[in-house]
Amino acid sequence: MASDSAAASAASGEPVPARRLLLLIVPALAVGVVAALVLLGVSLLADQVQDVLWETLPDALSIGRYSSLWMIVMLTATGLVTGLTIRAVPGRAGPDPATTGLVDTPLAPGVVPGLLAVTVLSLAGGVSLGPENPITAANIALACWAGRRFAPGAPGEVWLALAAAGTVGALFGTPVAAALVLSETLASRPGPGALWDRLFGPLAAGAAGALTMTLTAHPSFDLALPDYTHSDWGDLLSACVIATAGAVLGLAAVYAFPYAHRAFRALRHPVLAMTAGGLLLGLLGALGGHLTLFKGLAEVKVLAADPGGWSAGEFAVMAVVKTAALLIAATCGFRGGRIFPAVFCGVALGLCAHALVDGVPVALAVTCAALGMLLAVTRQGWLSLFTAAVLASDTALLPLLCVATLPAWLLVTGRPQMQLHADGTPLR
Repeated sequence: MASDSAAASAASGEPVPARRLLLLIVPALAVGVVAALVLLGVSLLADQVQDVLWETLPDALSIGRYSSLWMIVMLTATGLVTGLTIRAVPGRAGPDPATTGLVDTPLAPGVVPGLLAVTVLSLAGGVSLGPENPITAANIALACWAGRRFAPGAPGEVWLALAAAGTVGALFGTPVAAALVLSETLASRPGPGALWDRLFGPLAAGAAGALTMTLTAHPSFDLALPDYTHSDWGDLLSACVIATAGAVLGLAAVYAFPYAHRAFRALRHPVLAMTAGGLLLGLLGALGGHLTLFKGLAEVKVLAADPGGWSAGEFAVMAVVKTAALLIAATCGFRGGRIFPAVFCGVALGLCAHALVDGVPVALAVTCAALGMLLAVTRQGWLSLFTAAVLASDTALLPLLCVATLPAWLLVTGRPQMQLHADGTPLR
């Protein structure tokens, strides 16, 4: 097929004529649209189940929707049911999530239904993880399976890149995020050929995924923070200190990651480990409040809408509790991503900094803390900078964010990552 030669040329790094790049557009657009629809379907289903679990059911039982008792019962039950589901589905819903990243090698297609099912359970049950890792894994598996079936001459790396870009574009509502993630991935796998030739297909897939999601669900990361109207030397110092504090909070979770994973593995039975993890998540929810549950995107907008609604101590508790919840959820066996809860941790920490020193602008504090937290958790520089920037949608903050990246990155680079090898040792 014509698209096979285009894909092969792009993957090999050889110069790719414009005609061959054009042949990538149709498969790229198709993959991007399907990736967005998978994300949208899982998100909508999870929302429906969440309404039943956290509104319909407690109302029918005359129990407070977010009472401490209900949070503990619901999270424990979510751990038990998710663990039993993982045990029953083909392929056990994929490998140990503590050993996987955002973009990994393709799973077998038969694993995908079970992976999506347990993702819905986690999202609906209040687990502090986002959809990004399992949805990306599912879309990569489906794209690679379809590529082998309909274009067997094309290298699998092309379909992996298209699916990853389509999913990231849909998650963030813009292909820019996809291009940034893939540029870092490609930079770690150097080869001949222009970078933009290699990004051409993924950028088309990311655009298709972003447009599909934007037209159907209108996602937005903008927290509607107060405008950043001025800058001075004090703000530069504040940006560096707050970003570094965010990185320290993230690194605390990173260093605890292998120990928490080892503790849950010591229970020897995945169902028992996930039930225990669910119980701990419920207890943390009771401590930090219901805003520390779920993936955190909707909840973080509640915090940002009222920066004066909580004290510095309350914001600090929420940041620490959410970080602990992310740590437990990611090590006990729940399937999910770490970007969205990390954003919540950073925003809560930034609001804490603003509450402590009200002279620090809210937008500056929130974006810099989120930047530092994301750098520690994801180790993706461009993605962290982009995510922090879109939280405020204010270009005046970009120079400060770029400068704040430097001390935070110096702190996290070379440190262990929030991902483990199969033997339980951390990646570096």
